[in-house]
Amino acid sequence: METIRRTKIVDLLKRRDFGSMVNVKGWVRTRRGSKQVNFIALNDGSTINNVQVVVDLANFDEELLKQITTGSCLSVNGELVESVGAGQACEIQARAIEVLGVCDNTYPLQKKGHSMEFLREIAHLRPRTNTFGAVFRIRHNMAIAIHKFFHDRGFFYFHTPIITASDCEGAGQMFQVTTMNLYDLKKNENGSIIYDDDFFGKQTSLTVSGQLEGELAATALGAIYTFGPTFRAENSNTPRHLAEFWMIEPEVAFNDINDNMDLAEEFIKYCVQWALDNCYDDVKFLNDMFDKGLIERLQGVLKETFVRLPYTEGIKILEEAVANGHKFEFPVYWGVDLASEHERYLVEDHFKRPVILTDYPKEIKAFYMKQNDDGKTVRAMDVLFPKIGEIIGGSEREADYNKLLTRIQELNIPMKDMWWYLDTRKYGSCPHSGFGLGFERLLLFVTGMANIRDVIPFPRTPRNAEF
Repeated sequence: METIRRTKIVDLLKRRDFGSMVNVKGWVRTRRGSKQVNFIALNDGSTINNVQVVVDLANFDEELLKQITTGSCLSVNGELVESVGAGQACEIQARAIEVLGVCDNTYPLQKKGHSMEFLREIAHLRPRTNTFGAVFRIRHNMAIAIHKFFHDRGFFYFHTPIITASDCEGAGQMFQVTTMNLYDLKKNENGSIIYDDDFFGKQTSLTVSGQLEGELAATALGAIYTFGPTFRAENSNTPRHLAEFWMIEPEVAFNDINDNMDLAEEFIKYCVQWALDNCYDDVKFLNDMFDKGLIERLQGVLKETFVRLPYTEGIKILEEAVANGHKFEFPVYWGVDLASEHERYLVEDHFKRPVILTDYPKEIKAFYMKQNDDGKTVRAMDVLFPKIGEIIGGSEREADYNKLLTRIQELNIPMKDMWWYLDTRKYGSCPHSGFGLGFERLLLFVTGMANIRDVIPFPRTPRNAEF
């Protein structure tokens, strides 16, 4: 086969220099045709769109043609011609075909619809489907958008540790990191594990958040963001929870709760706009195949200013809904940690646009949130989105040393783990704020997928660590 420089299909489909000789490489999605001519749909992952390769069977060896099956990998040299069929502007008249990799008949991705559950069982192959090709290209684009947003605004990307000795949320649902033989743990007379022989010489875990270390960085660099994997050992088998997920956590010195809300709204709108501007083909495919209202919902978020609603007002609205006959699965009262159904009612039914809920009861929020003067609430903020519920959680942080220390003591958080965090309140404390965005929650919204397991390549959930 003559050597011609390969063109990615995403670039080839834009070309109009008909008559040129081109080379494409990719995987066969479908092959159809008559006894004289076959049409091969070839895809190389660079775009949702296939290129059509027209094969005049008389010009090719029969043994070679037998090897061209769904899933096989080809290199094709041919002439770029104007397409006579609808749907694409150009196609390739094949002159030479090389089979780079055959695909046997056990290949599970034949041309038919597959359930999401089935595709999770073959997560090593599902990126080859149209759906997951689209999702993972969007995932890449969202990561680029996040870095660009913060870089353009003078934030610094800060790498916080994945192995940590502190529990940011105080929830205790952490994966342990150890080199010890778990069947032969040494314990003292009280039954506590002795970590002297362990790698770090103390109990360590996978991080649930980079926030605490991010706060340290913000009090030095001014404005930082983290973007990395985080881990929660919650036994949550829901469409919205993963044990391993990615988080974006900006932390900004001198920002109060209002600045924080402004940043969150600007940030998430930027990401949604980026998806519409840079991934339109993929978003449109997902809109047409899975979620007919996806593009409309994305555009809707951009048009509206987010509602800013105190928690207490939100509870009143929900209580009125119950009084008027609306049925919730979970109860509504002041002090409750809102369920997804409550959040979605406020967004989808009552306001019909995103809501930032503020001033939560301190009892249901983390120890580091700034306390309001009423002694009951804290300067928390959750951004609530249609179809998702909470997509961002954040707060103004407690800058007062004594208030923070008192809260840590009230919650019995071990001081031996928190001394370094308290130091920032002793040495030039400043007002500061930040939030966390679960990357996969953002992707659920932007792709319209129904399950969070379908927006990360290899989901980690209870009893599932395959691939």
